[in-house]
Amino acid sequence: MSRAGTRKIVRLGREQRVADILQAARDVFCEKGYEAAAVSEIAARLDIVEGTIYKYFESKRELLLKVLEHWYEELFGDYERDLAGVAGARQRLRLLVWRHLRSVHEYPLLCRLMFREVRAEQDYHGSTVYAKNRRYTQFLVDVLKEGVEAGEFRADVPLALLRDMIYGGIEHHAWNFICGRGELDVDGLAEQITLIVCDGIAVQRPAADLGRETQRLSQIVDRMERKLSPRSKSTK
Repeated sequence: MSRAGTRKIVRLGREQRVADILQAARDVFCEKGYEAAAVSEIAARLDIVEGTIYKYFESKRELLLKVLEHWYEELFGDYERDLAGVAGARQRLRLLVWRHLRSVHEYPLLCRLMFREVRAEQDYHGSTVYAKNRRYTQFLVDVLKEGVEAGEFRADVPLALLRDMIYGGIEHHAWNFICGRGELDVDGLAEQITLIVCDGIAVQRPAADLGRETQRLSQIVDRMERKLSPRSKSTK
């Protein structure tokens, strides 16, 4: 009996199978949107039957949530690694703003799924995705706290309010891009947001301190001018 045309069955471990399903689901959700995405199409891309997916995920909704959870885990590793190499609250804040904008720029369809299909639904609060989003935004809150403790930022600004203003402002500004309209200037916008936020919450030095600093700088300039003057050179 000829074996030509028979289908070879490849059995994968659970971890690899779940990873493959999540990647295929991510692709289909981004291409089709949540409502139009079909579990059967996700299965077809993996050359498996639809029932195999339901062995690992109870519903399409659970699959979407797991896709977003997996995405957050990717972001956590990137943020922790990048922050470790940056000093100063202002620069660390700029990095977080820039990273968030870059994530929006690179994954607008995932952002759209998060904003439209997940965050507005009743099952969001208390979910694992909600907890991961709180952990994600906590990076920013921690940097703001560091700035307050270091004397860079004012201590009278509600940090939760500032967090919401930053992320809410980015979402509002980037919404047209997320929906496929227009561009998003990641570097320029990160610089502008950092400037507005940090200048607004920076600790203001007393006038006396500023006067002393101005006098010190003037003395430095005078010494440099004397060293560089022609008379100074001629007497050497």
